[in-house]
Amino acid sequence: MKSRRPSESDLTNDYHRQLADRVAGECVIEALQNQLWWICELGGSLSCEQADQVHAPYTWSVRQVFEHCVDAERIFGDRILRIAAGDKTNLPPWDENAYADARFGLGNLGHMISEMGNLRQANILLLQRIKPSLWDQVGTVDSHPITPRGIAWIAAGHLHHHFEIIEKRCEVSPNRMPVKDAMGAS
Repeated sequence: MKSRRPSESDLTNDYHRQLADRVAGECVIEALQNQLWWICELGGSLSCEQADQVHAPYTWSVRQVFEHCVDAERIFGDRILRIAAGDKTNLPPWDENAYADARFGLGNLGHMISEMGNLRQANILLLQRIKPSLWDQVGTVDSHPITPRGIAWIAAGHLHHHFEIIEKRCEVSPNRMPVKDAMGAS
């Protein structure tokens, strides 16, 4: 199965494996789709005051964390596309602090949530159209071998990691997935 859990050859960086291990399930596309619900629910549960707070020991506001997740989602999609296409360039790491310092996200939090959802949907569509054999295509990021499958699991784990921190910082507990009724419908 192309969207199966990552193997050692999909993720060679220990931190990336830790991110992927945060995500439950066997299908990354399903995990990424389920997170679309969490994006909306978490974003909708935050007040403007909560979004602009910095909670020690962190140095970013919750709004900047959302912005970071948007930036990361965009970069993950680019890496998936490039590696699946056979691009053998050693892709550079990205300086998340430089992106945060640029302060793109000073605008409407709702717009960032929409952008995050749109980027996630675009990445899901990209993953769905990649031929199964290309999920195993090996590229490099910061000299670490990685596959599109590995990057997809990192994307899910990265969002999971940051959203758990936001929930804890803001003391909110939104539904992470649609609630099913007694008949199993959402």
